[in-house]
Amino acid sequence: MSRFDLTPLYRTAIGFDRLASMMENANNSNNNGYPPYNIELLSENHYRISMAVAGFAESDLEITSHENSLIVKGTKEAPETPKNYLYQGIAERGFERRFQLADHVKVTGADMENGLLHIDLVRDVPEAAKPKNIAIGQANS
Repeated sequence: MSRFDLTPLYRTAIGFDRLASMMENANNSNNNGYPPYNIELLSENHYRISMAVAGFAESDLEITSHENSLIVKGTKEAPETPKNYLYQGIAERGFERRFQLADHVKVTGADMENGLLHIDLVRDVPEAAKPKNIAIGQANS
């Protein structure tokens, strides 16, 4: 597995150390694509993550948003009586899927429909963080 050398970035950019940890976390991801998911852009500042969680009840799922990360966990209890499958194509295992959120992106809600977990997100940039035009010659005394 190759590693990225971000030393040139550190020489010319300030505050991108978080980028290195995000890339490292993405490189060490072990979830093998389970469960599958989509990320939609609904409008300029609205997003939706849809995850295929067939076989999971709402009580089996836990969604946690902390700072700039979103964690979705699914825990599946082992059946009381083991099943004798001739073929098992439906995964019945727990999972933990992590998403790194950009600054000012917040989770606004979650819903389950037809075996899909929908998580809605919105980017709400505060006025203080929006770009401002600075007039020349208007210095404060």
